[in-house]
Amino acid sequence: MAKVKMSKKATSIDMTAMCDVAFLLLTFFILTATAKQPEPLPVDTPNSTVEDKLPEKNLAIITIGDNGKVFMGIKEIPIRRETLKKMAELKGVKFSDDEITKFGLMDEFGVPFNQLKTLIGMTSTQRNVKGQQIGIPHDTIPNKNELSEWILQARNANAETNLEQLNFAIKGDAKEQYPQIKAVMDILQKQKVNKFFLVTGLRSDNF
Repeated sequence: MAKVKMSKKATSIDMTAMCDVAFLLLTFFILTATAKQPEPLPVDTPNSTVEDKLPEKNLAIITIGDNGKVFMGIKEIPIRRETLKKMAELKGVKFSDDEITKFGLMDEFGVPFNQLKTLIGMTSTQRNVKGQQIGIPHDTIPNKNELSEWILQARNANAETNLEQLNFAIKGDAKEQYPQIKAVMDILQKQKVNKFFLVTGLRSDNF
């Protein structure tokens, strides 16, 4: 019996539809992506097998690194502005509306209060120069624990504006000494803040 010969046909695939989908996805990712802002105090967080998602609202982050330097950031712009107003009233210092607006755009800061006006007047690039910000004072000496004052005023601002308690997250460098981290925890606990987040990096176990 004779073999049936299969006719050979040229195979071609129209890729037009796939290219359209690829460009649509690329355009979507470009439009929805946000550039990561440079951090004035970059830290290498310790690794963990569990990574808690931080809340988007009602959150302040305290960063510790570079031999005990402490920085503070508040998630929401209106709360940042209100916190500065309350600190200015506490310290008896006047800030202009323009300075308050600029402070509201700062994700994080770490200077003594008497240097804050100078910091606000800088550009974003100048603020993020290594060593430019020396950290918020957090000594146990009375009237020199500015971190405690910032925390209290931020809590008051959030309670008045959002009618909710402010959450706190501690973001410490993996190489930082434990007493530096504990000092910040003690400040929070003295204000009856006994629940806070610890920021870690997600560890991947490769075998």
